[in-house]
Amino acid sequence: MLETLGIPNIWVGVSLALALAFVLAFEFINGFHDTANAVATVIYTKAMSPYRAVMLSGVFNFLGVLLGGVGVAYTIVHLLPVELLINVDTGRGLAMVFSLLAAAIAWNLGTWYFGIPASSSHTLIGSILGVGMSNALLNDLSIAQGVNWQKALDVILSLILSPLAGFLVAGLILVGLKRWRPISRMHAVPKIHAAPETRADQKLRKKPPFWNRLVLVLSAIAVSFVHGSNDGQKGVGLIMLVLIGFVPAHYVLNLYASPYQIERTRDAAAHMRSFYERNLDKLGTFATSPASSQTDPAASAHRCEIARTRETIQSLLNHLQDIDHYARLDAEQRVHVRRGLLCLDDMARQVGKLPGLDPQEKADLDRLRKDLTATTEYAPVWVIFAIALALGLGTVVGWRRVVYTVGERIGKQGMTYAQGMSAQITAALAIGAANLYSLPVSTTHVLSSGVAGTMVANRSGLQSSTVKAILTAWVLTFPAAMFLAAALFWLATRII
Repeated sequence: MLETLGIPNIWVGVSLALALAFVLAFEFINGFHDTANAVATVIYTKAMSPYRAVMLSGVFNFLGVLLGGVGVAYTIVHLLPVELLINVDTGRGLAMVFSLLAAAIAWNLGTWYFGIPASSSHTLIGSILGVGMSNALLNDLSIAQGVNWQKALDVILSLILSPLAGFLVAGLILVGLKRWRPISRMHAVPKIHAAPETRADQKLRKKPPFWNRLVLVLSAIAVSFVHGSNDGQKGVGLIMLVLIGFVPAHYVLNLYASPYQIERTRDAAAHMRSFYERNLDKLGTFATSPASSQTDPAASAHRCEIARTRETIQSLLNHLQDIDHYARLDAEQRVHVRRGLLCLDDMARQVGKLPGLDPQEKADLDRLRKDLTATTEYAPVWVIFAIALALGLGTVVGWRRVVYTVGERIGKQGMTYAQGMSAQITAALAIGAANLYSLPVSTTHVLSSGVAGTMVANRSGLQSSTVKAILTAWVLTFPAAMFLAAALFWLATRII
């Protein structure tokens, strides 16, 4: 039974089940840790009852994962260097997965318990970077080789800039609403949080005005959907790392890829050879650097080397010749093809940054990279459903702590209906834009910074204790997750 699934023995089967449980647990925790932010304003402003809001958010988080694609998933995966990814089917692959997940889960639970809107995205990315750097040190490599720093820099900039944009945009939206309708019930604080007032005023402020309520509900739905398509994909990427590491025979390539997709992959490899030959003079020493001259074939087979590009391409074309379905390749051949495709993609990424290369050639490289990875960057339907279900179920529990923090503990006054709308619209736009570019962002930080921006724009002032706690969690999450994951990885490599 186990052999038919590509699982060599019961130990690997148990480890695989445990690793998958860890990933689903992370997404479940992410559901009540991050998704609370998607419903915080709609619950606080009484636009919807808590349980209706949470259930609706769970449904749209589920749909966001199902319909969101896998772009963000593989942005997360490719934070690790390609050498670690092509050799993930080792004991270190197992240690890598357990270490980064254990670190991420521990930090998420701790910050949730204290009601601090810390970011699951920061936690996960910090854990991945910690594992990558620890792996480099254990293999006597430089830190620069332990992480795909170009990809990491893009991700880190996205995580830093998105809250700043949220702060500014939400504040500007509120200013616009106040100028448009300076005297309006949308600038009132929900009744339960208001000072004592007359019965007539209480009746007016029992719920937000209809159109405010409509915008709040629709924006909460939008935030839930884009959160699912962004954060849910991180779980998809983690599960694919697990599956490739434990059962590579079944998951290193998309066994359901169509003949057309395989033909595109084969053609991309052939075009890459033409590109390489056409630009050999421009590549210069980059293609024949001393670091690429390996005398040990066994060692170089597990590295991506520019000088071996011709050999890699020819090997790929030999394996893919007359192949219209990856099932026709044996397990070892599939692993070999995956390594070759990832190496060519990595070469194209490095070459694309060289000065002096024609802009059209760089554009061609980008198109070739998409075709090269079309059958390696995928996710089975059951993986997407499992993550969607875990995230959706996690949404329905544990939301109270963060809702209270977002609604009352950021500003010195309670949040108004207009502030809730401004923050939620901003969060939906920011996360949706990040999805278009396959960049992970933090729902927590975008929304909480949006609320802070509206408080400043409303001249309500900020509660210094809460802001300090959020900023402290923001600053500490990266190094804490990195250190914890690196330490766990080091310990795991001593055990496995």
